[in-house]
Amino acid sequence: MRNRITLGFLAAFAAGAGGLVLLALSGWFLTAAALAGASGAAAIAAFNYLIPSAAIRGLAVVRTAARYGERLWSHEAALHALADLRSALFTRLAHADGRTAPDLSGGDASARLIGDIAALEDLVVRRPGMPAAALTMLVGLGAVALAGWQAALLLAALLALLLAALALLPQRLSAAPAAAAAAATAELRQMLVDYAAARSEIITYGLAPRVSALLQAEADRLDAAQRQLARIEAASGGLLIIGTGLAAAATLLTSTAAAPLTALAVLAATATIEAVAVIARSAAREAAVAEGTERLRVLLTLSPPEAAAPLQAAPLSIALGTARHAPGSRIALIGPSGSGKTRVIEALAGLRAPAHDLSLGDTTLASLPAAQIRAQIALAPQEPMLIAGSVADNLRLARPGIDAAAMEEALRTAQLWDRIARMPQGLDTVLGEDGGILSGGERKRLAIARALLARRAWLLLDEPSEGLDTATEAALVAALEAWITANGIGLLIASHRPAPLALARVQIAADTIPLLPPLSAR
Repeated sequence: MRNRITLGFLAAFAAGAGGLVLLALSGWFLTAAALAGASGAAAIAAFNYLIPSAAIRGLAVVRTAARYGERLWSHEAALHALADLRSALFTRLAHADGRTAPDLSGGDASARLIGDIAALEDLVVRRPGMPAAALTMLVGLGAVALAGWQAALLLAALLALLLAALALLPQRLSAAPAAAAAAATAELRQMLVDYAAARSEIITYGLAPRVSALLQAEADRLDAAQRQLARIEAASGGLLIIGTGLAAAATLLTSTAAAPLTALAVLAATATIEAVAVIARSAAREAAVAEGTERLRVLLTLSPPEAAAPLQAAPLSIALGTARHAPGSRIALIGPSGSGKTRVIEALAGLRAPAHDLSLGDTTLASLPAAQIRAQIALAPQEPMLIAGSVADNLRLARPGIDAAAMEEALRTAQLWDRIARMPQGLDTVLGEDGGILSGGERKRLAIARALLARRAWLLLDEPSEGLDTATEAALVAALEAWITANGIGLLIASHRPAPLALARVQIAADTIPLLPPLSAR
């Protein structure tokens, strides 16, 4: 990225300085040619127009080529750098330890990985132009100095004033609306993701007008912030126009040189103000970039992915309080809703910080690295999450190298194979967002099949038969009994229904597992 930015800077300087010299030389050439023409045939014959006209054509080519190079290298730097950054941040987010990672919704994570990184992309694209513009201003001051030191001094003072007004004031004025725009964008993305997931309920209960009003209100808040930013940018543009006029007038009035050099200096002064515009535009967007960077810090603080633990790690025992259960044990968590069954299961799966006294092997759960927990646990949660891919794509999340035969075996155990086999493309059938074409019970059974394919030492099932009819539930329990017995896998199951509890050999009330002391007391 640094090499591309350096090339972009050189191209930006060549484009800026080349354009300035082109404009200034054109003013000198036209004025000198006009004076020669007014002086008669002898002056015309003595006037050498070939060299300046060739220089003008050459500078035009240089400016065009350099501008293209600046765009090419700066955008290439941004795209390559931020493609890597998106991948790195997504990898950290995907491998984050659920016990300590920030709880980001899909919409919020999307806003950070898309919108906030786009703000950084703008920064990288503009980075080569900033120093190039500063050097171009020095070239412009040198050209104006040909008309006299007073003209150069006045232009330097005007540049300082414009830089102070256009680089500092807009940045300060933009801070609040930029923060509001970033927050509104993230909130709008989150609302769209959440409401899209709940679209069936929204339609069923006639909530579409209310949801539309909420979305419209958030969109209006975003529009208001963006309008404020646009006003600031427009005010900056107005100051630049005023500055251009003042620079031209001051150079013309203070010039002590001949008419051709005065014309050169006047046009060089106006081109110098254009260099200020590059710096001003970048400074005005610093607030948005700073806001986006601040929001990305949450992801940057996540630890890099841990070294993967072996998929076939030696089975460890599970301790629920003082009761230790050897690998291969079958445990049922029982108790009324709200007694902590799901909390225990999610903690054992490494999805959240443990609130109970739990251990794997001889180590408390809170002290184990997330990778070691994942190597022991396969989870079919109460509310499974599916990706918007095919049936096979969802099953391959369990572990690499899964073939079609293994998928079929797991789906048969989960009592879902007949349904998948009837689909037009079988395992390659695309499900849509969050398993859209599957019912709730079918999604749960697909998650069970995925957990079976993981081949971990412990299988955690949270309400595995919820939403199933009695016959399907009985077939699922029988198939799981055979599979667990054949593979010697440990089981921890939570269910309100009696049939799945028959898989367990011991029952433990979730509310009898000791709670950990509050963090402040640890």
